[in-house]
Amino acid sequence: MSKLYLKRIVDQKLSLYLQTFGAVLVEGPKWCGKTTTASIHAKSILKMQEPAQLRNNLRIADSAPQLLLKGESPRLIDEWQIAPVLWNTIRSHIDDEPSSGQFILTGSTTPPNDPSMHTGTGRFGRLLMRPMSLFESLESTGEVSLKLLFEGAQLKPCKSNLSIEQIAHLICRGGWPASINKSEDSALLMAREYVKAITNEQINTPNGVIRDSIRVRSFLRAYARNLQTLTKNTTLLEDMKANDVSIDAATLYAYLNALQKIFVIEETPAWSPNIRSRTAIRTSNKKGFVDPSIAAAVLGHKESTLLNDFELFGFLFESLCIRDLRIYADDLDGTISHYRDVYGLECDAVIHLSNGKFALIEIKLGGKEEDVAARHLNELESLLLSKGYLLPQFKMILTGGELGYLRKDGVMVVPLGCLKP
Repeated sequence: MSKLYLKRIVDQKLSLYLQTFGAVLVEGPKWCGKTTTASIHAKSILKMQEPAQLRNNLRIADSAPQLLLKGESPRLIDEWQIAPVLWNTIRSHIDDEPSSGQFILTGSTTPPNDPSMHTGTGRFGRLLMRPMSLFESLESTGEVSLKLLFEGAQLKPCKSNLSIEQIAHLICRGGWPASINKSEDSALLMAREYVKAITNEQINTPNGVIRDSIRVRSFLRAYARNLQTLTKNTTLLEDMKANDVSIDAATLYAYLNALQKIFVIEETPAWSPNIRSRTAIRTSNKKGFVDPSIAAAVLGHKESTLLNDFELFGFLFESLCIRDLRIYADDLDGTISHYRDVYGLECDAVIHLSNGKFALIEIKLGGKEEDVAARHLNELESLLLSKGYLLPQFKMILTGGELGYLRKDGVMVVPLGCLKP
């Protein structure tokens, strides 16, 4: 493994998947490190979009796609989706030669629905890769392990190395591997260029429809202004109509769908336990990007301006926490949802594991709202218990502060800069 390679959390799971499946599909946003990570595990590589070979690769894919599969295993086929025929070709190859670890496919967009494409069940394993978490970029101390907390470990006092100014920088920089250790100016430039690529090129790739880049950017601004909220899409539409009266709902949903297909937008679904009437629980998704730097870049923020707008800072910090929690929960075969009801009871993140265990997490940038957050967590726990649910494995306030400790009411306070899977 290269000395310059920062180990990714998905590495261990990718190794397991290669031992289990004939092929592994690694999906995720552009620039999050899929090709680099897959290359570490591969013994031969085909880059479908290599400029010198792109046209030739597409010709071969049309006439004799099996030729593109030749190479030592595991064979990496990077950006396979530009030649969707490769999917069925690989599936047939695995059926004929059933052994594990033959292929790694990487893709930064979901290909159009094609009824002729086999599901790949039993042949393909699927992994979703996101930008780097703070633990992967070596900015979290890793003193607090979610895995150990789910196993019943006690929280030990800990201290984060991150100041509030550093957190603001990490939000604006994002978890893009190429931006790690860059200067603030370089990191911000990369984030702005990423947004430019989304609006001008990437959003057109899922189905080949050319979209108006000005409208796309207007949508991204409206979306970013409502980050980590339950704002209705109709509200986003009205926001966009302020500068574009001809925009309609169909266009808005087309943009939303396209941005989800290229892994730019990733919303948090609602948790709906049977503890309230259906009308009492909010079932909307929370708005979210795969990385908080997208919202910061769209809104034109950098570290210094974010420190002057603590309301927005709080929403972007929540986005940073949700990004890391998703990455850590994935490693534990878990999922993330949120809870909110009409009575004001809320929980920013509920981690559910496949074994039935769950944890309740509130996210607070600073310590002033800690008591309110703890009260919400304990009230939700009491409500769940009254309806016959098991106790959550733990209750946590995830914070931008420096100190981690256990409160007298049983709620953990954990700095994001101390967390790991």
